[in-house]
Parts: sequence; C-alpha cells; structure tokens
Amino acid sequence: MAGAALARTGDELSGPAVLLLGISVTGTPGAASALLTGLTASSALGGPVFGAFLDRVARPGLLLAATLAWYALGLALVLLALGHLPLPAVVTLAVVTGLGNPAVSGGWTSQLPAAPGDLPRATALDAATFNVASLAGPALAAVVADRFGAATAVAVAAAMMALAMPAAWSLPARRTSRGRAHWTAGLTVLVRRRALLRATVTSTISYGGLGMVVVCYPLVGASRLGGASRGALLLAVVAGAALLTDAVLARRPWRGRPDTLVFASTVVLATSAVGTALGGPVLLVLSAVLAGLAEGPQLTALFAVRHREAPEHLRAQVFTIGASVKITGFAAGTALGGALAGSPTTCLLAVAAVQLAAAAAYAAVRTPSPVRGA
Repeated sequence: MAGAALARTGDELSGPAVLLLGISVTGTPGAASALLTGLTASSALGGPVFGAFLDRVARPGLLLAATLAWYALGLALVLLALGHLPLPAVVTLAVVTGLGNPAVSGGWTSQLPAAPGDLPRATALDAATFNVASLAGPALAAVVADRFGAATAVAVAAAMMALAMPAAWSLPARRTSRGRAHWTAGLTVLVRRRALLRATVTSTISYGGLGMVVVCYPLVGASRLGGASRGALLLAVVAGAALLTDAVLARRPWRGRPDTLVFASTVVLATSAVGTALGGPVLLVLSAVLAGLAEGPQLTALFAVRHREAPEHLRAQVFTIGASVKITGFAAGTALGGALAGSPTTCLLAVAAVQLAAAAAYAAVRTPSPVRGA
C-alpha cells in the first residue's frame, strides 16, 4: 500500500509538473498541453501490452519495478531534453514514457489477491491510495514548482517513482499459467463478461465527467468564490471526502453487490454536479463533499467487480486495460470541459448529463445472472 501510494502520488504530481515545465520553458500553453497529452495518450496502448506481460511472469513485482524505472527515466529525459531538442522529439519521449502509466494503477491493484486477509478491506485501502495521490500530487506540484521551479517538480515526480521500486520488487512470486494468453485476451474477457463490461463502461463515462469537473471547478471559483485557485480547492474537498469514505469502507467493507454501488454512486455524482451548477458558496462545498462521498465508493466497487469477474491468469490485463480506458475517458472529458469553458454553469450541467448517461449505460448493459468464480 505504501509503494502504491508513493507511485500514484508521483504520477499525480507528474502531469501538472510537466505542464508547468512546458509553460516555463516554451512560454506557450499549446506546447505544454502537447507534452501532457503525449504523456497520457499512450496509456491506451501500454495497458493491454503491460497487462499481458504481467500475467505471464512468475515475479510480477520485478516487471512492475522495471516499469516504474521506465517511467522515472522517461520523466528525467523529458526534463533534460525540453529546450534542447525540437518539441516533436520531446513529445515523442513523453509518449514513450506514458506507455508505463497503467502500471502505476492497474499493475498494483491486480496483485491484491496475493495478499493475506480480507480482499474487500484491501480493495478499499487500495482505492484510498488514489485519493491520497489526488490530494497530495497536485498540491506538491504547485508548492515545489512555486518554491524551486517546475524542473524540480518533475524531478521530484521521477524520484517518487524510483522510491516506489523496492516495494514493487518485494511483491510475492506466483505460479504462472501454462497457457500463453494473447495480449487481447483481457479485452475479450472484458467484453464478454457482462457485469465487467457494465462496470467498465459506466465508470469510464463517469470518469469523463470527472475530467470535465477538473476544468469546471477553477472556472466556478473565478466566477463565484473570488478566484480560480479557490475553485481548485474544491477538488481537494472531493478527494478528502473520497478518502474518508474509503477509510470507512476499509473498516466496514461493503458486503452487498458492488455493481449496485457503481450505479448508485454515479447517480449521486450527477446530483452533486447539479448542486454545484446552481448553488452559492455553501452549496458548492456541500456538493463537492457529496461528490467525494460518491467517488470513493465508486472506485472501490469497480475494483471489487474486476476482482470478482477477472480470471486469475488474466487479472493484470483486465486491470491495466481498465486503467487505460478510464484515462482515455478522462482525457475526453477534459477536452469537452474545455469546449464548454465559456460558461461554468453550462459546463457543470453537462457534467450532470454525462453522469446520467453513465447511469443509463449501466441500465442498458444487462447481465443475465451474476458470474460466480473467476
């Protein structure tokens, strides 16, 4: 858990740090955005390939540690190359670096069944590390960049990835499957197992709404709270509430069907977006708290569905493909949020519509009966 929290905080730090580095070196937001897009876009390819290898090796921790080293080295190369090589070459470096991004999320989570103890509790704790990272990463990027410069912030992100390597290295060995699954086998399982497909589609659309929220909140802060930075603090409120909820779930794990929790949390997120769109300062904060109370359980429930539905020999593929798809959904959400940035209210009402679309997708993907076993 410590290794996952460290790596994921470094990952959450790396995006804002690379963006700030691009602005400070090139002076153009377009170039900075290209670097960030390159760092995140390639995860759609990296997830399935990394997951296929992770499922086949007897020591998954060694592969995970090597991938973290890849990510750390890639960030360092981007830092050294920017301003000295043409921008397309640096963006290419960012793309190659981003191939290791799914290892930061799905690679760790797929190893949870090897741990002793209660899997629902471990799943809630694992989900909580994402909330810790989403709180600490951007804040750390802002503080370090402000005090020591954007280059130092990128270096800190790379160092955190490197520091997580011993924890990854120590993950237990396992007996490998005799079969050699193709790298698309996890995608096949994800499509054919309807409960898994339903949770994936719902959470991906919902995560696109979160991408829109990241764009909308600073705009709301500027128009209603007296500054864009105050709007950004609402994101910390969301992450804090999600962390608190996951802590409760770790002590008292949800014993019902996680599928129901995926659906219910999505509806609550839609309600929160409406409150944020129409409310004053007090309702803004309460709506952000409500969003966090839904976001934490949604992620925990999603992981529970994946653990239940994924065959053991394809679990890493399922988790890393799921991570890749969600990152892609988030990127689409930020793009849509940017297109609606002229009106914060319109943007947030669109967030509510996206969350309701996610709930509708859940209802549309029917499952004849729960899949037992994995």
